[in-house]
Amino acid sequence: MNFAELRFWMLLGWGLLMILGLRLVVPERWRDRYDRGMLAVLGLSMLGAVGVLTCVVYVGVLLVTHFGLRWILADAVGRRGWAVPLVGLQLAPLLYYKYGHFLTEEVLGREGWVAADLLIPVGISFYTFQMVGFVVDTLHRGQSLPGLLDTLNFSGFFPQLVAGPIERREDLLPQMETFRFRWDVGMVADGVSWVVLGLFFKLCLADNLAMFLQRDTGPNAYLIWTNNLLFALRIYFDFAGYSLVALGLARCLGLRLTLNFASPYLAASPSEFWRRWHVTLSQWFRDYLYIPLGGNRVKRWAFNILVVFVVSGLWHGAGWNFMGWGLFHGLLLVLAANGWPRGTRWLWLGHLLTVVAVLFSWLLFYETRTPVLLSAMRTLVSPSGYSARALVEWLAWGKSANGIVAMAFIGLAGAVFLMEWRSLRAGGTAYSEFRRFWMQVILIVLTVWLAPGASNGFIYFAF
Repeated sequence: MNFAELRFWMLLGWGLLMILGLRLVVPERWRDRYDRGMLAVLGLSMLGAVGVLTCVVYVGVLLVTHFGLRWILADAVGRRGWAVPLVGLQLAPLLYYKYGHFLTEEVLGREGWVAADLLIPVGISFYTFQMVGFVVDTLHRGQSLPGLLDTLNFSGFFPQLVAGPIERREDLLPQMETFRFRWDVGMVADGVSWVVLGLFFKLCLADNLAMFLQRDTGPNAYLIWTNNLLFALRIYFDFAGYSLVALGLARCLGLRLTLNFASPYLAASPSEFWRRWHVTLSQWFRDYLYIPLGGNRVKRWAFNILVVFVVSGLWHGAGWNFMGWGLFHGLLLVLAANGWPRGTRWLWLGHLLTVVAVLFSWLLFYETRTPVLLSAMRTLVSPSGYSARALVEWLAWGKSANGIVAMAFIGLAGAVFLMEWRSLRAGGTAYSEFRRFWMQVILIVLTVWLAPGASNGFIYFAF
């Protein structure tokens, strides 16, 4: 479900035309169920277009979730202990497809048990976590089980199915239970503005920035920092772009999704960064892992944070580098809790330290080759990495055709951050300045003018 491809929009357009055309001959008394049923059909069709494996695995997790919950709720007192095995069954496909090779070969040392090139179903981390949260909320709060159709629409709403946001039962399920194909002009206009912004982030910024990432920089700290910056911008505009398009499509259909990003690079502390970056995942780990471990109410609160972030790192990918990335952010939050520049006077320093720390951490995220990663980290902390020769090499790259274009897009990203700052300073919601009519026109022109001919897939499809 790649929003950056024309194929997606053609399939969506034809699908909606067929649904609305058939709706004209459906009696009014049946339209409620028809609308909910056709939303489910549309979602499964769009998912099937991504890949058969992706669709089959999703349906399997859905059926295990729904009928497993149904069986437990039939005798909630006697079968309460079956909640843990049910969650285990939900997680089993995720563990096999995404972590099978890493666990068997890297951890257990058993070669050949799970193939290294096993195809990972798109979006499996997102919809699995959403359905795990659904099970926990339903059982913990003693809520009733919705029908299979509503469960499907809740867990398989096509805009957010393959890359989030990870929605909660109380936020999305009631909307699905009352869903109708209504076309409110205000909601559609609101939704289109989010779609325009999301496609600008993805096509104009993320896809262009991705072309200048260097696979090997050598022992040059300036080039490594530049690579970190390019990746930081690419992953933000790519993932936030997807989330904003998903948000916009939902608004057009009369539904509200959670704003998954809120200008995270403007954060003044690590904790604020994680309140703004991938908001729904941060909330998921807080509610379903951190708080059950005891949160900050226990003496081992620092250990709890480290556990959460190591697991978060593994959620992003099966590799030691992802564990290191999560551990780094966990340590950063522990450090920030005990002392971080605060107050108006030191706000600038808090911003600076947060950005530098986050930029450093992206090296742990994108570099999966352990020897290269360790060498790059040594370069960043070694004075030799900042030698005059390294500076000359960096300046030469900056004067090259690639360097000039890359710096131009970095400058454009800087202008975007300025507008994000204006949005927050004005007291509105994040990105509010971008949704003004004149800004929408500029974004459309820039997207059409600067979007590269070949689109890169959304980076978070791999998660």
